[in-house]
Amino acid sequence: MKKVIYILAMVALMFTSCKKEEEKKPETIEEEIQTVNDKSEEASLFIGKAAPKFKNYENYSGGSTSLDDLKGKYVYIDLWATWCGPCKAEIPALKRVEKAYHGKNIAFVSISLDSANAHDAWRTMVEKKELTGIQLYAKGDQKFARDFKVTSIPRFILIDPNGIVINDNAPRPSNKKLINLLDALNI
Repeated sequence: MKKVIYILAMVALMFTSCKKEEEKKPETIEEEIQTVNDKSEEASLFIGKAAPKFKNYENYSGGSTSLDDLKGKYVYIDLWATWCGPCKAEIPALKRVEKAYHGKNIAFVSISLDSANAHDAWRTMVEKKELTGIQLYAKGDQKFARDFKVTSIPRFILIDPNGIVINDNAPRPSNKKLINLLDALNI
């Protein structure tokens, strides 16, 4: 009987001591940015460092685009693919964010990580979904994604005008934290 009481007491103690601490809600935009970055920094080696670069990705509008072409602007990068359901689900929210920040010092860059033989699928989706921002096709080149250690998509990255990573796992367009972050940066 003493063993049963002891075990019940230990189980009760475990449940009371494992209670999750209530998360403190950020009170200012600066705290919100820090909270978002703190959570990302746990797994990030990139925040505050020069961003890995992509070079000469095909631009849907013609020619090619490299990350260096966007220096002087904030750059919000969407890594996606035509076959990715969660990527496609973010499109309406991304369009709204792009529209809200149109004419501001930020470039919205969507990089298709589709395989090299999916060029037609990429062009068709950009046209059919009327995708906005800068639409790039990596032509099967996975170096940029590998350099950022991307293991799943969609993945969003925010880079400052000097090419320094602000957040390599930035909030999705559907997350209100993205607007808070962009507004705090006074873009």
